[in-house]
Amino acid sequence: MRNILVIDGQGGKLGRLLVESLRQSGTYHITAVGTNAIATSNMLRAEPDEAATGENAVRVCSRRADVICGPIGIVIADAMNGEVTPAIALAVGRADAARVLIPMNRLTSHRQCANRVAGIRDIPMAELVRDAVRQIAALCAPETAAEPEPAAEPESAAEPASAEKPEE
Repeated sequence: MRNILVIDGQGGKLGRLLVESLRQSGTYHITAVGTNAIATSNMLRAEPDEAATGENAVRVCSRRADVICGPIGIVIADAMNGEVTPAIALAVGRADAARVLIPMNRLTSHRQCANRVAGIRDIPMAELVRDAVRQIAALCAPETAAEPEPAAEPESAAEPASAEKPEE
C-alpha cells in the first residue's frame, strides 16, 4: 500500500478535498498534516488514516511518504501567510517522495497567493483535485504497468561497427 502525505494550511479545504477524493479512488495509506490545527481538523473530517499538525510532523511524515500532495506553496518558504516555514519547504523538497503540487493562482485582497505559476489558467479547485488524484494514481500504479517495454534493437544495429568492412 502506498503512503500518501497530504499537506495543507489555512483552512484545510484543499487538503480535505484531496483526502476525500483519494479515499474514493484507491487503496492508499493517507496521512494528513496541517500547518495549523484548523487545517488538520478540517482534513480529519475526510477520515485520513493518520493526522498531525505542525512543522515537525511535516518533517517526520515526509521521510516515509511515497507521494506528497498539496498546494504549491508547501515548497515555498513563508508561503500561506507564513505558515510554511523554511523547514517545511526544505523537508518537502528534500523528500524522496514524488510530489504532486497544485497551483493556487488566486490573488485575494490579502495577497495569500502572491506566487503565480505561468501558463496556468484559472481552474476550479474540484478539477485541480481530480487531476492531482489521477496523477497520484499513475504514480502509484504497479511499476510493470507504468514502464513501457524497451524497444528491441534492429539486428543490424546490434552488430559492432568494426565488423563491417568497407568495399574497395
